Amino acid sequence: MTQNVAQSVAQSVAQRPVHWLPARVAEVREETATTRTVVFDVPNWPGHLAGQHVDVRLTAEDGYQAERSYSIASPPDGQRVELTIQRVPDGELSSYMCGEMRAGDEAELRGPVGGWFVWRPEETTPVLLVAGGSGLVPLMAMVRERVRSGSAVPFSLLYSVRSPEVVLYADELADRGRDGDGLNISLLYSDSAPQDAARPVGRIRPDDLATTGLPPGPGARAYVCGPTAFVEAVAGLLAEHGYDPSNVRTERFGPTGG
Repeated sequence: MTQNVAQSVAQSVAQRPVHWLPARVAEVREETATTRTVVFDVPNWPGHLAGQHVDVRLTAEDGYQAERSYSIASPPDGQRVELTIQRVPDGELSSYMCGEMRAGDEAELRGPVGGWFVWRPEETTPVLLVAGGSGLVPLMAMVRERVRSGSAVPFSLLYSVRSPEVVLYADELADRGRDGDGLNISLLYSDSAPQDAARPVGRIRPDDLATTGLPPGPGARAYVCGPTAFVEAVAGLLAEHGYDPSNVRTERFGPTGG
């Protein structure tokens, strides 16, 4: 596929009208004590780009409906869509999806949604990913898409998380970090860290950006996802570090009904 054709296909995916599609749970995987990945089979799924999100709608037996938006954790994979859900206190959908949902359950998905906070494998500029907590989910889709597509574009991931117990995709991140294929992964612990951690506990700092190995040259792009305060702080650090604000793409989240 030529680059122009690939770009045309990618743009059509990003701009395609979205409709509710029936979906069935194929698998559930526990990630941490409060997060779970739910894998859906979605017939007629149109495909998606790494970084997009999807709306989920559940309907109770009495007809009551509830819906929420979740980032897609998986790269394009036919009719399969993976969502990693973090349980929100008193959250209506997140509590159900992280607790009671089982393989075979039915739902509806609408998407994919979003065309700005995405990464396409035909892009050639180095990429810096900065995640706070569950903000890792759409960025992990980019990491996985890079692997799936065979891209050699340099990627660096800074993942800020409270403690080792709440690291998402811990085993996969450890494996990816050992691959040595141009993917650099750094975990930054804000509250407590493993005994062998070289970096002191604390919030993300300017010197953390210097460890990525990605100088903020012309066209270098950064994706930042996490709580609003985290995203704003990181965007400021990136600007101080020399990143062009027009090349810093952000996605933030705050308290919701879950």
